Amino acid sequence: MHFHRAHVSLGRTLLKTHLPRVIATSISLAATVTGAMLLVACKPAATPPTTAAKTEPSAQSQSFYASDFSKMPAVPAMTELGRMLFSDPALSGSGSMSCASCHDPQAAFGPSNASAVQLGGIDGRTAGTRAVPSLRYVQNVAPFTEHHFDEAVDESVDQGPAGGHTWDGRADTIHDQARLPLLSPLEMANSSPSDIVTKVQRASYADRFRDTFGDDVFNDEQRAFRAVLMVLEVFQQSPQDFYPYTSKYDAWLRGQAQLTEAEARGLAAFNDPEKGNCAACHPSAIQNGSFPQFTDYGFIAVGVPRNSAIPANAKADYFDLGLCGPLRTDLTEHPEYCGLFRTPSLRNVALRHTFFHNGVFDSLERVVEFYAQRDTHPEKFYSKGSDRKARKFDDLPRQHWRNVNVDAPFRGHPDGKASLSEQEIADVVAFLGTLTDGYRPQQPVGSREPAISRF
Repeated sequence: MHFHRAHVSLGRTLLKTHLPRVIATSISLAATVTGAMLLVACKPAATPPTTAAKTEPSAQSQSFYASDFSKMPAVPAMTELGRMLFSDPALSGSGSMSCASCHDPQAAFGPSNASAVQLGGIDGRTAGTRAVPSLRYVQNVAPFTEHHFDEAVDESVDQGPAGGHTWDGRADTIHDQARLPLLSPLEMANSSPSDIVTKVQRASYADRFRDTFGDDVFNDEQRAFRAVLMVLEVFQQSPQDFYPYTSKYDAWLRGQAQLTEAEARGLAAFNDPEKGNCAACHPSAIQNGSFPQFTDYGFIAVGVPRNSAIPANAKADYFDLGLCGPLRTDLTEHPEYCGLFRTPSLRNVALRHTFFHNGVFDSLERVVEFYAQRDTHPEKFYSKGSDRKARKFDDLPRQHWRNVNVDAPFRGHPDGKASLSEQEIADVVAFLGTLTDGYRPQQPVGSREPAISRF
């Protein structure tokens, strides 16, 4: 089976219901984080929600923000501490790997190399099992839910799983996500939170922790580790670093830039339900005044080819099934979720060197071609069997093939042609290049009608 995809309102829902970790553009970062801490300190933790769509902060999440530090931390100080920790290799078991080793600020906080997976672990030579995603534009990711009901489409229709950080959505918050690599044996490989706190206590910035959270911050290891995760979370909510909205497309939406003919054709094909149909999962339009994130936060199985460059794939019986394991362990009894991975944002996608959860493709042209021709020309992407026929979906056990999405642009046209021509593929790639941050508009504001009026 596959789920209907129309999660366009999930980010807006989060802005209304999960404010402690989302910084809306109209609200200051300092007021949001500090206000959340004060709010939690003044009322008891709520019980976990019982509704199907879990968008309210959990009791565990609320307790994380409880203000039990002897000094109320200021957001600017936490941001700079988080920046220091993010780039400190001493926080890893090998002493050679920082968060920035995989999430390079110069590569939109994604990997700067062309490796399908990155090396980490206690020896610094242990291969991961998934491609590293960008950390940009995740400020609106809601907690994971198995049942998302979309107010912008039809609230009576279950849109299926949505939300959560990482490829399988197993981290509800940014601080939950930050905890994972710090303790993963494949990544920074710390043995325990205590191990991390000890390293921070010995670091050159230890006194800044005391200045920010109070002189007694290291007296309680659990509280000190919470401070570590908190500064990493606050840093990752820094607008200028993590969601600047400075791409050419953003300038076009503001009326400060013109798209080239190829870029404009690419946008049209991207949005066209009969061609690319990309906007079904990567919405490109302004919604309620908010610029698009280019993800609906949902989960989908597209059946990408197996990547032999990943060492774990040398075992014929090893499969990364996304939502149903092996890294996520709470949904293993849900075969309908096997093969589903969270839809990433396409912002800054042109900076990447590998694509999809297993890094199997090394160019955007190849990615768009796969979407357009997977079902019409599978021999171009998959390995061949003894019968010399393409072995479609070779990275997914046969019993889960029914989960693979077959909506457009898959299947192609009734006449057997692909959904996108070679020219249209090139045009979509040109459009995707407009989503890279750092564009400097040549036209002043108001030089033409803003595109916001067209949506």
